[in-house]
Amino acid sequence: MKTVSRAYDTHADARAAVAALEKAGMPSHDISLVANKCVSAELDDVEKYPDAATGIGLGTALGGGAGLLAGLGILTIPGLGPVVAAGWLASIAVGAMAGAAAGGVVGALVDAGLSKEHADVYSEAVRRGCTLVSARVADRDGARIQAILDLYKPIDPVQRGRDYHREGWTSFDPKAPAYQPSEAEIERIRRSGPV
Repeated sequence: MKTVSRAYDTHADARAAVAALEKAGMPSHDISLVANKCVSAELDDVEKYPDAATGIGLGTALGGGAGLLAGLGILTIPGLGPVVAAGWLASIAVGAMAGAAAGGVVGALVDAGLSKEHADVYSEAVRRGCTLVSARVADRDGARIQAILDLYKPIDPVQRGRDYHREGWTSFDPKAPAYQPSEAEIERIRRSGPV
């Protein structure tokens, strides 16, 4: 097994990537999505469905449906703050918070085979408003799943890391305060294209 991860500047692109994976036959339990709560349109429903904030997946609160996106729930992950998440990566990150493992999302991604540098960049990207999609796949399916995820305009973690370093960032800090994007940023990240 290997893990393929991509982060997306828009939540809409990440949702489309997840839907494409499921349409291609990938089981939902092998896909994860983690998004900053500020940029996930699903969070708009939390006030209408307060039970979602206490651990019931938003999909369940909204009547459910098939697939990963129906099981989204709200978690708080150190360094990321409140996130909308579903899947195995979210479960590992919650376990890390409870002391089951160290490293939160970065540790889970590194344990799944990502380089520490990419795991740091992806975690920081989520903190700043991106949406992370990770898939556990058989080695023989890795290239096919990468090709599907690459159709939806993921960030380049090397270039994004360079951009962050130019700003003075060194690595993901789980003690950093949760990032609060502006309303304009939220709208851009939720949808697609610049504001």
